[in-house]
Amino acid sequence: MSLPSLTEFDIIFAGGGATACVVAGRLAACDPSLKILVLEAEYHGHIQYWDPTPRLNGRALIVPSGHSVGGGSSVNFGAYTRAPASDFDDWAVDGWKSGDLIPLMKKLETYEVQPNRPTHGYNGPIKISSGGYKLGICNEFVHVGTTYHKRPYAEDTDNLETCNTYSPWAKYIDGATGRRSDAAHYVYNQAHNPNLQLWVGKRVKRVIFEDKRAVGVEFTSDLVSPDADQSLNTVRASKLVVVSAGAFGSPAILERSGIGAEAVLRRCGIEQLVNLPGVGENYKDHNAVLVPYFVADGAVTMDSLWRGEESVVKGALAQWNRNGRSLIASNGVDAKIKWRPDGDELKAMGLAFQPRWKEFFQDRADKAVAIFSLIAGYVGPLMGTLPPRNYMMAAYFSLYPASVGSVHIKLEENGKEGLDFTPGFLDDPSDIIPLNFAYKKMREIYRRMPSYRGELPDCHPSFPEGSAAVCGEASGPVDLNAPDIIYTAEDDEAIDKYHRDYVQTTWHSLGTCAMKPEAERGVVDARLNVYGVSNLKVADMSIAPKNVGTNTYSTALLIGEKAAMIISAELGIDFTVQSIVDGK
Repeated sequence: MSLPSLTEFDIIFAGGGATACVVAGRLAACDPSLKILVLEAEYHGHIQYWDPTPRLNGRALIVPSGHSVGGGSSVNFGAYTRAPASDFDDWAVDGWKSGDLIPLMKKLETYEVQPNRPTHGYNGPIKISSGGYKLGICNEFVHVGTTYHKRPYAEDTDNLETCNTYSPWAKYIDGATGRRSDAAHYVYNQAHNPNLQLWVGKRVKRVIFEDKRAVGVEFTSDLVSPDADQSLNTVRASKLVVVSAGAFGSPAILERSGIGAEAVLRRCGIEQLVNLPGVGENYKDHNAVLVPYFVADGAVTMDSLWRGEESVVKGALAQWNRNGRSLIASNGVDAKIKWRPDGDELKAMGLAFQPRWKEFFQDRADKAVAIFSLIAGYVGPLMGTLPPRNYMMAAYFSLYPASVGSVHIKLEENGKEGLDFTPGFLDDPSDIIPLNFAYKKMREIYRRMPSYRGELPDCHPSFPEGSAAVCGEASGPVDLNAPDIIYTAEDDEAIDKYHRDYVQTTWHSLGTCAMKPEAERGVVDARLNVYGVSNLKVADMSIAPKNVGTNTYSTALLIGEKAAMIISAELGIDFTVQSIVDGK
């Protein structure tokens, strides 16, 4: 794409992910005269590597990031959850308490699952539904969970306070059309406005300053193609630059702009403009594990669709085109529990978890330790090699790991820029304990489900020969009241090793440009201004000062709505009107 003739805008967004789309779309709708530019690299499948780490048994893993218009919202699993209200109160930032944010949570969504829920919204641009197909094995998961696991059932555990309860799992899917409801539509629904421009294939290198005032950005074009023009271009912003490139991209842009820790910048030959050692620190994520099981031949799963079986795909597409239904409008995840251990479970988790429980969870009854759910099908690296049959996966991810990482720019040996990424996964010894417990509890739930036909042994812990925990196929479930598997110390070691071998990201990276006081290694203030400069804000998941107990799309949308409110107030724009028109 050649550089358009317009080279000065009112507002420039460095990044076109979920939060940027919300802010740009809202502002354009409220004031169509604003000249707004969104620059998005749009490298699909972009990943961040980190170096081998002893706590993950020497593995070098990858963390995917969205890198498309709408960011992760355009490529995620579509799972709708919301953090408890106390998460935002814990941020302890003026204007960002739950009471300030709940109206915005309601404003952004159309909650099609149930009517008249006081904390949900019913007129927003983001559609929430149960999807286009309900899978029976998810009902089995809930039945065993509410009987064997002895937890209650509720229709809505995303009301900002309820947890430790089995419930349906809603999706970011329009219930009428069966289509994904992503943040990109905040921008696409303003396509009639020529003052809102979206330039894709553009990677922002740095922010341009004049006397510490942000006045524009420098960018390159389409770095994926080796024949593309690699020259630097500049575009100016008269009012504001908003860095919105995510937990990896935003700190990198700031550091390339001279904002960050002196040691990091010096190693990269960058002159320091502002000393902000918190840039790139405070990296957080959730720790996830997906464990596969065999399912009865007669059960309905997503496997045939995900394998691309031609007749199944054609039939599902035909039905979806008729009425928005079929497996096409499902992600295979219809049920969940935001789990907290009861007394017996807490005792079984052992002494090593007690300090973390008492310090963080014990007096916060709305905070879950992990989410347990069932995926009705196999999704993973073995999809092309597994026998074509039915599978399900036990999915669990911990919501508030104590470990913290960092991400900074660095120069590689070839002189090109890379990322010095330390995720910190399982650095804190308390973090692996909920995962080890979840494996055992989820296995007991699955063993009792009518559709259970055993474990896929190569994808479970390698238990010692002769152990009662050895995995394999089964002819059917055990009785609901059957005794639990007894695990030996050697078995526990196998589970621990398994998690260090297989734990992965949930694609919920956040925190690297934290909204905290500068003295506490913060990067932005309560109005998202970067400390030490003017006319520069950060708006994306990188500003979250603490972790959130949710799939983070809901929080990215919320940050976008709040940022739009902040910016409109500073520009004197009336933000009280309904400003996003529903679109398909």
